[in-house]
Amino acid sequence: MNSGDTAWVLVSAALVLLMTPGLAFFYGGMVRSRGVLNMLMMSLGSIGVVGVLWVLFGYSMAFSTDIGGLGLLANPFENFGLSGLLGEDSLSGTIPSLAFVGFQAMFAILTVALISGAIADRARFGPWLLFAALWAVVVYFPVAHWVFDFDDTDDAGNVTAVGGWIANRLAAIDFAGGTAVHINAGAAALALVLVLGKRRNWPKGVGKPHNLPFVVLGAGLLWFGWFGFNSGSALAADNTAAFTLVNTLVATSAAMLGWLLIERIRDGHATTLGAASGIVAGLVAITPACSSVTPLGAIAVGAITGAVCALAVSLKFKFGYDDSLDVVGVHLVGGLMGTLLVGLFASAEAPAGVAGLFYGGGVDQLWRQAVGAFAVLIYSFVLSLILALIVKATIGFRLSEEDEAEGIDETEHAETAYHFGDGRSARRASASAGDVDDRKLEGSRA
Repeated sequence: MNSGDTAWVLVSAALVLLMTPGLAFFYGGMVRSRGVLNMLMMSLGSIGVVGVLWVLFGYSMAFSTDIGGLGLLANPFENFGLSGLLGEDSLSGTIPSLAFVGFQAMFAILTVALISGAIADRARFGPWLLFAALWAVVVYFPVAHWVFDFDDTDDAGNVTAVGGWIANRLAAIDFAGGTAVHINAGAAALALVLVLGKRRNWPKGVGKPHNLPFVVLGAGLLWFGWFGFNSGSALAADNTAAFTLVNTLVATSAAMLGWLLIERIRDGHATTLGAASGIVAGLVAITPACSSVTPLGAIAVGAITGAVCALAVSLKFKFGYDDSLDVVGVHLVGGLMGTLLVGLFASAEAPAGVAGLFYGGGVDQLWRQAVGAFAVLIYSFVLSLILALIVKATIGFRLSEEDEAEGIDETEHAETAYHFGDGRSARRASASAGDVDDRKLEGSRA
């Protein structure tokens, strides 16, 4: 065990956990004031559900002994309840096994929470928790095995334990989760949007973001936590961690500028919401690529993805799907861009040591990236569609039209985010003020 590596991974795990409350603020600020608490609760609920499932059998499904040697699924019962991993002599590389368990748990939690932004304002909370649990088990845990579980080898290089097929047989590069996290969540978001349908009065009557400072706060917390997300994935306090940290900084900066440039050309204004969205798009894009591109390559990956995502978010209006907070446009498209651009911008100078098309490597890595990306996309979309339809058919998934009009915070949680001095909610206070005005008007007419 290396104490420095262990300390870094433990700190990184805490940073990644902070990303989920950061996501809650990011999403919460973008909805109307009557839905902010529900967005916070969908992220908090993901922590509760996935955290428990991960310890019970999720970790085992992702990282224990592969069933059949095909790289598709690990044994869910081998480390049930983390059995066999609790002793001081249980190590994962140079860190305690439990440090790795905790670090990977935060990825599972965040991935589930990401999906929620696509169905803001119209999904009932209980069915969301059920879907989150089913999706984690059926989709995320197996995909995490495909992407993050590497073969164990002996000193002679012989494989002693088989890992996931994307990481090992396909040899696609996904350093911190472009496929397992962002493409995975984005594809699930698209499936949910199709099952639940559009919000009332979409697109014209859904209102603007109610709290842009919340959005910026959320984006800042995400960026802060993302250094643990990417650099922590080195699982060591070493040059790879430092390399990925710099790439995470510079790609995100470039993506924000790319997004703002598109806004300025298309709309005539560079907006606060655009800056925050560009930050997240850049973080998504560099996640799979941060160990395989140089800082100059990271600038290219970020700038290209920021511009493409800024254009992609408008596709929902063209094709008619109501992706409330642009999970498809940012996470699915951004994850695809970052994963595929590895095949173009990867450099042998980077820690991954692989050359892409623009660095003399031909298309070998590009096709590997494409197969991995679209395999996860198709698997996640199909299974998510089936799970969402099951939840819809059994306990119902969507709010009633009356409850949606009333506001999801009050109907689902019996709470409201904002109160006036007399304790009334903003909605009720507004209605009361309207009654007073009506009485005054009637008196003046009399």
